[in-house]
This record gives sequence, C-alpha cells and structure tokens, in this order.
Amino acid sequence: MSAKTENKEALAAPESGGAEKAAVKPEGPSVLQAWIPAIIAVLIAPAASWAVAQFAVLPHFRQALQETPAVAAPGSASGEAKAESKGESKGGKKGADEGPPTYAFDNVVVNLAGTMGTRYLKTSFIVTGADADIKTIFTEKKALLTDVTINVLSSLTLSDLEEPGSKNVLREKLIVAYNQALGRRVATQVYFSDFVVQ
Repeated sequence: MSAKTENKEALAAPESGGAEKAAVKPEGPSVLQAWIPAIIAVLIAPAASWAVAQFAVLPHFRQALQETPAVAAPGSASGEAKAESKGESKGGKKGADEGPPTYAFDNVVVNLAGTMGTRYLKTSFIVTGADADIKTIFTEKKALLTDVTINVLSSLTLSDLEEPGSKNVLREKLIVAYNQALGRRVATQVYFSDFVVQ
C-alpha cells in the first residue's frame, strides 16, 4: 500500500508543480497587458496636445492678437495728441488700419454694493460704436453717460465680480445702458484697459 501512495504522491507532485507554473505564466502577460493602456497614453498624449494647440488654441490667439491693436490704437490718448500736435484733423480721412470709432472712460471709481463703502472698483475702458460720431455723441452727453456708468458699476456686488465671466456680463450691461440712455444703438462693444477691485 505504501508503494501505491508513493506513486499517487509522485503523480500529484508534477501536477501541482505544473499548476504553479501555469499560474505563474499568465501573470507575466497580464501585467504587460495592464501596462499597455499606460504606454499608449504616454505615446499619444504629446501628439494629441500638439494637435489641440496647433489647430484649436493658437488660431484663436492669433485672431485675438490681430483684432486687439486695431481697437486699442484709435482710443489711445497719445495717438490723438500726436495727431493734434502735427496739425492733422480728427475729421480727416480714416486710414484702413484705423479701427472702429471709440470713446474712453478713464479712472472711474465706484463703491461696490453691499460693502458699506469699504470696497471699491476702479476701472478704465473704451466704448466702440458703429456710428462714426460716437466720440461727439458721448462728449455731448458726457454727464448723462457718466451717471449711467456709475449706476451700472455701483450696482455690482463683490460676489458679482468674483463669478466666472463677470466682465462679459458687465460689458453687456454697459452697452445696453448706454444704448437705452441714448435712445438708439450707438455702443457696440466695451474693452477694459484697467479693472481693479479693492
């Protein structure tokens, strides 16, 4: 009987060793299979980032850079002073590089609503318009439009200004308020050159 049990043990021993080898073998390929997605991600991520930057982000920035100088140049005070000192008239022919007509509001300071006078907003901005005489219109109605500006800005709370996209909302409020005060569509866009909350 002892010989039979030895044969059974001998037969069982290679099977268990084979089972261990079989159990060890699948672990190798499964570990490699687990790393395949990570390897692919490491290889594809730089190419995908480059493609997004090249075809989505950079064209947007290029367009924004091309539009910005055309708007800022006509509203700059130094450009107007140079033109006046050379004896050039403002009402002369417009150059092709001149942007839309503008009017500048400089250093407007208002207390923010709900802060009991402890926080304020200081801003400077340029208003552009479709009408070529926006500067004349805004100069003639300066008191009214300054009052409109102060009313819109002082109605803002600190939490209004902390929300994402708050400057875009403020732009729209100013444009609507100016056009309502003037009784027609004169203002088309507002560009902030200074925006400080303290």
